[in-house]
Amino acid sequence: MDTSRNPADFDVIVVGGSYAGLSAALQLARARRNVLVIDAARRRNRFALHSHGFLTQDGSEAAAIAEQGRVQLRAYPNVAWARDTVMSAAGDGENFTVTLSDGGIVSGRRLVLATGVTDTLPPIEGLAERWGRTVFHCPYCHGYELDRGRIGVLATSALSMHHALMLPDWGEVTLFLNEAFVPDDAQRAALERRGVVTEATPVLRIDGDADVVLRDGRRLPMAGLFVVPRTTLTGELVRQLGCATEAGPMGDFVATDAMKASSVPGVFCCGDMARAAGNVALAVADGAMAAVAAHRSLIPELQHAGA
Repeated sequence: MDTSRNPADFDVIVVGGSYAGLSAALQLARARRNVLVIDAARRRNRFALHSHGFLTQDGSEAAAIAEQGRVQLRAYPNVAWARDTVMSAAGDGENFTVTLSDGGIVSGRRLVLATGVTDTLPPIEGLAERWGRTVFHCPYCHGYELDRGRIGVLATSALSMHHALMLPDWGEVTLFLNEAFVPDDAQRAALERRGVVTEATPVLRIDGDADVVLRDGRRLPMAGLFVVPRTTLTGELVRQLGCATEAGPMGDFVATDAMKASSVPGVFCCGDMARAAGNVALAVADGAMAAVAAHRSLIPELQHAGA
């Protein structure tokens, strides 16, 4: 850990060094608070080459955006950085201790969690290898670059209807039901109105760039594929701290108020772990909000004034 400070002196410990965590730490650094960022270096979008839809960074390399954020953040003398994994955390609302993978313990007055979620894809041969390259989950992030080509939606549940109904704005859509669900009459009518073709034959594997090979041997070339993954909260910190969660369409996420405060006093959560769906722009906004709330919570006079 690149700091000479007493580890008990941090005002805020930020767990997670991706977009939300970086954004939170930057706001806290600029509030002249002593901040420690603990980063396990596992961005959710590490499989994607480029990021889209983030103002001033549209089309930039996803890794480059994160690296630029780290460089700018670490220029602040009141920021410490640890490339490590947090194994456990505990606290009483005013003081928190965090145990690292090497057994080291650091403490802070507040915690900002930005540990993200883990995606689980359907077990289709060739799918995971193309995740973030030609297989995506966010049309707003990657749909435009498919240049109105043929787009496949690999169904995982009835939730895939949303993908199928949205994506005709980006190309010609085929919904591969893949035995995941059967549209009812109303759903089929909606798909027809949007020009979506349905394919009931199960998917055997994905080949080439994004070719869908069906169980009957047919090969349907696609410009790109979209799938709704299942998500799980990364790590055990949420459970250990007792933060309340909510069920989202893809998986559980941490319940927070409008200022990103969790149900546990002194713990703020932001980014993909604290919303039902997200992208880089939303993660950055979430991090800024969590940081403002954490900073204000450190000022007793504001709390007494009800501000």
